[in-house]
Amino acid sequence: MSRPHYKITMLAVTLSLATAIVGCSSNPKKKDVVDTGPKSSEQVYFDKAQTALKRGQYTEAAKSLEAIDTYYPTGEYAQQSQLDLIYTKFKQKDYEGVVALAERFIRIYPQHPNADYAYYVRGVANMEQNYDGLLRYTSLQQSHRDVGYLKVAYQNFVEFIRRYPSSKYAVDAAQRMTFISNELAENEMTAARFNLKRSAWLAALERAQWVTEYYPQSPQVPEALATIAYSYKKLGDNTTAQQYVDILKLNYPKLVKANGEVNLRAARNDGSWWNKATLGVLGREATTNLPADQSSSIDPDDKPKRSLLNRISFGTLGKAENNAE
Repeated sequence: MSRPHYKITMLAVTLSLATAIVGCSSNPKKKDVVDTGPKSSEQVYFDKAQTALKRGQYTEAAKSLEAIDTYYPTGEYAQQSQLDLIYTKFKQKDYEGVVALAERFIRIYPQHPNADYAYYVRGVANMEQNYDGLLRYTSLQQSHRDVGYLKVAYQNFVEFIRRYPSSKYAVDAAQRMTFISNELAENEMTAARFNLKRSAWLAALERAQWVTEYYPQSPQVPEALATIAYSYKKLGDNTTAQQYVDILKLNYPKLVKANGEVNLRAARNDGSWWNKATLGVLGREATTNLPADQSSSIDPDDKPKRSLLNRISFGTLGKAENNAE
């Protein structure tokens, strides 16, 4: 008995549709880009990158430097190109890329003469990640942000100074560590203030003690001591509270009222009224060694002739007149 014609017809239609679908999926409108290899020699790529860097054309510079990294990983300019690429990515504000490239350079070339730069710039990039985005231009108080990247940056600088205490970047790194310490201390005191408002005396006490123990040189120490004294008083430990009041009288007499009570209002250093009204943009007190906008302190000299040291240190070292490459 033969198969009915309508069933044969339906089978043919189904096979035709399946074939068409497979054909469409295997022939996309846009063909996959195939890497045909280097289009120039390593020297040409490197020269193009240097010209682009001098002109501030960082996108073009990155293309040439990445080409060297891809096609000539063991070439004559491979190591220098990686350093230049770190700098280029920083100028493009690709801070995650900077950290990744710096860590790769450290891993591959741990004995390189410029390895100290890789350690240093890794910390700077992590600092910038903490300030990147709209928060840089709105709430400038670090207490309003997550401080995760700052903590990582601090450890980066600790490792850097431990390995290269005589590096040309060591002084700047130490200043950045001081800045970070002050920011972290402010973060702790912000939490302490919040806990005081909700009468969480023990929590406020612990935050303030952390500041005095780990950030003893920060400008938040007077407020921290006042918070400790006030919290102990609220907790009913008058003896310990009085010990801290005596410390305040000796070192910060203005923070103790005539009746012997702690003056928390005087201890707090939240900035001027104008600073608050402008969300921290104006009226900021100079309590740190570095500006809130970190990029303003590390922008390179825009003159076309700059030394390599000047470029890779973002203009902080190797002035333009020292044109040695």
